[in-house]
Formats: sequence, C-alpha cells, structure tokens
Amino acid sequence: MADHELQLVERRIRSFPDFPTPGVLFRDISPVLKDPASFRAAIGLLARHLKATHGGRIDYIAGKCRVAASRAPLPPRAPRAELEIQKDALEPGQRVVVVDDLLATGGTMHAACELLGRLQAEVLECVSLVELTSLKGREKLAPVPFFSLLQYE
Repeated sequence: MADHELQLVERRIRSFPDFPTPGVLFRDISPVLKDPASFRAAIGLLARHLKATHGGRIDYIAGKCRVAASRAPLPPRAPRAELEIQKDALEPGQRVVVVDDLLATGGTMHAACELLGRLQAEVLECVSLVELTSLKGREKLAPVPFFSLLQYE
C-alpha cells in the first residue's frame, strides 16, 4: 500500500524547467495539496513514518501554516517572508518535528531548528515531501535526523 500511496504523491509533483534561473528544475507540490487523494496519501505516509520513528513522543509539529502555498520562490514570483515564532509557543524541553514541503539548500529548515532551539525545544527530526539531493540540504541540518518521501537530483 505504501508504494501505491507514494506513486500517487509522486504523480502530482509538478516540474517547471529553468525556474527561478536557467538550468534549475523547480519542483512544485501544489497539485498534491489540491488533490484530496494524494494529499491524504502524503499525510498518511509521513504520519506512519513519524509514528514508527517516534511513537507518541512528539509534542508539536512545526511548519509554515497556509491555505495556499506561501513558499518563495514560486512561479510566478511571489513575495518572501522571514520565519518567526512566538516566544511562548513552546515550553523548554518540548519535542518538535519540523515539516516543510521541500528541502533544497536546508536554509529554511535550519532557520526553523535554530528558532526552536532558542525556545529550548528538542527538535526530534525534520521531514519533507520532496528533497533535492544534489543541493545537500540535509547536511546543513545535522545532527538533526531528516526524512523525505521523494528524492530528486
């Protein structure tokens, strides 16, 4: 069943050649978010991974909240925003998993981990739907474990 679900998600990943610059192949997960079956499959796959890895030991999931995709850059160009978190969002020692749609250079997830560290939270793992392996973003996250459903060069 997991293979079927993973294929369902993978079929919905959209590619934009030469965006944001020539030679870059942009991977877009918005079609996954729009399609209930593939969205459900992605959430189920990530949830099963987290349950198998951490059991019931997760206090919070940290991610960018949105109804429509808000990451930058998006075709066409979209405004950018910095990451923020309220000072009292978490208590020291609470266990958190960081979730993002895509891991490229690791900058956004690394910034999220740093913010959570300032609140003295314990970052258990970072997870994403898509990982661009050639950009080696997971190296920037070390020693925090990282998991992705789909990997592309």
